[in-house]
Amino acid sequence: MTTSYVIEADGGSRGNPGPAGYGAVVRDASDSQILVEDAAAIGTATNNVAEYRGLIAGLRALLDLAGDGATAEVRMDSKLVIEQMAGRWKIKNEGLRPLALEAGALARRLRVTWKWIPRERNKEADRLANEAMDAAAKGVPWHSTMTASASPVVSSEAPASPPAWGSPAASPSAVSSSASAVPVPASAGPASPSPAPAQGSLFDSTDISEISSDAPVAASVTKGSGWRPPTSTATTLILLRHGETPMSVERRFSGIGDPELTPNGRAQAEAAAARLSREPYGVQVIVSSPLKRARATAEAVAARTGLEVIVEEGLREADFGEWEGHTYTGIQRRWPDELAAWLADPSVAPPGGESFEAVAERVRATGEKLVERYEGRTVLVVSHVTPIKTLLRLALMAPPAALYRMHLDLACVSLIEHYADGPAVVKAFNDTAHLR
Repeated sequence: MTTSYVIEADGGSRGNPGPAGYGAVVRDASDSQILVEDAAAIGTATNNVAEYRGLIAGLRALLDLAGDGATAEVRMDSKLVIEQMAGRWKIKNEGLRPLALEAGALARRLRVTWKWIPRERNKEADRLANEAMDAAAKGVPWHSTMTASASPVVSSEAPASPPAWGSPAASPSAVSSSASAVPVPASAGPASPSPAPAQGSLFDSTDISEISSDAPVAASVTKGSGWRPPTSTATTLILLRHGETPMSVERRFSGIGDPELTPNGRAQAEAAAARLSREPYGVQVIVSSPLKRARATAEAVAARTGLEVIVEEGLREADFGEWEGHTYTGIQRRWPDELAAWLADPSVAPPGGESFEAVAERVRATGEKLVERYEGRTVLVVSHVTPIKTLLRLALMAPPAALYRMHLDLACVSLIEHYADGPAVVKAFNDTAHLR
């Protein structure tokens, strides 16, 4: 079918949950001209809620503009929202279900196709979401900067939805430029001050002093994210780098090449397996890169736990192209300009290889799939330097350049806890206690 319009939508939360807002634009598909833009602050919410609110705003804006039956491609950088709306992922977070149903009802009035796009291609919607949050922080409503002639639809100002997420009162700055604000059920928010028992951290516990002064504190503090009690059971990703190979001994670039573990590497894998097969880890699922060095490390843990190893293609190491098997010094001598560009820009790939930006999109999709598929469980992820660094970077919401500021030892363990209401919390990094 011919696409007449494009909807781009996004949402964000400064704190996840925290002060949140969304943005949406409707474009003419023929020339990409922006026909409508909409944004609003929505009080305290998570990233996922804000993204759904952006989608709903974009769908409503197109219906106001073109009416029922219009054809559109919806583009978002939220893999979760796109995959759920396309029907490929289940909606397991009950707090998102009312929003998904609302968006689905609107979409059925249109002829919609769904497309995930990288964040850098969703800049307009992201800009609007941030403008709305900035305006709310100043206590003023967001106003479109489009001229009246540029937009056939002028949004009216209206109060935001009722207080959401169990907040005691609506924020005076939580106002919307759109009259179609969607109420969010209070049940969709964080747990009450006496949270249900959550899966404990595998590395440390929450101390009373770590909880912010304005957070509700239960009489018996359970383990959680560090700044507040947990709001739900975590999906835990234990990240294990593979053991030593001949390439790592010689400090050579080792990407999609497939060296075996050295005897020392096998010993490292066994040491990691001995640790991770004991309490308190409780590994329930093992997933691995398809490359031999990772699979052999994963199989050492599987032998002790009785679990099978599930291979995930998205966990493979970056493809270093023509640099595979070379040392850093050798690359510096032979490809000095290419190396300098690669170190300066994550979007630059080695000759014939894969950029860190491309790896990030692959790993992001794989990580989201694992969290969705194994919700509430403890998953051992056996992989390589670049994918593990990328998962950690994404959890920390750090920029791509953060990859260059991380170091991971062979057979080290890191850990991320993902909570169903939004936050991802890094609980351990480059832990090699089992190798000492």
